[in-house]
Amino acid sequence: MITPDYCRMMARYNAWQNRQLDKALEGVPLDELTLDRGAFFSSILGTLNHILWADGMWMSRFDRSVPRPRGGIPDSAGLFPTLGAWSAERFRMDRQIEAWAAALKAVDLTGRFRFRSATLGDEVSRPLAPCIVHMFNHQTHHRGQVHAMMTQAGLNAPVSDLFLMPQED
Repeated sequence: MITPDYCRMMARYNAWQNRQLDKALEGVPLDELTLDRGAFFSSILGTLNHILWADGMWMSRFDRSVPRPRGGIPDSAGLFPTLGAWSAERFRMDRQIEAWAAALKAVDLTGRFRFRSATLGDEVSRPLAPCIVHMFNHQTHHRGQVHAMMTQAGLNAPVSDLFLMPQED
């Protein structure tokens, strides 16, 4: 279904998107970043925090050396109180995702995957590949919400088209 190259490309895309958002939001007042804009996770920073929290949750499942993030989905929007704190942790998480993807072999993407889902309130078993695709899709979905909130706030939202991602050197 997916390949290690797909995972590496999506890890690189994720990091590129987050660097662009960090740069675009630099200097935006905290009250603008935390203003409730009616999104599921309320604000720009709340949504960015949720993405980071979810990445930590999935990575703690895919790579047992990654610590599980604190709290649950309802707490995820408040994970980091400032853009600077978010940015530092986002950079660290993006390096972890890229390192994990770089080490993948095709056989690592096969088989079933068991994990505890607080959302379902139970231990679940799923094919691994769709869970990995979900992590990358989840990032993209919520970054789209951030893009919309930035546009609503009159901010310049960065380009998000995958085919415009700079090529590797």
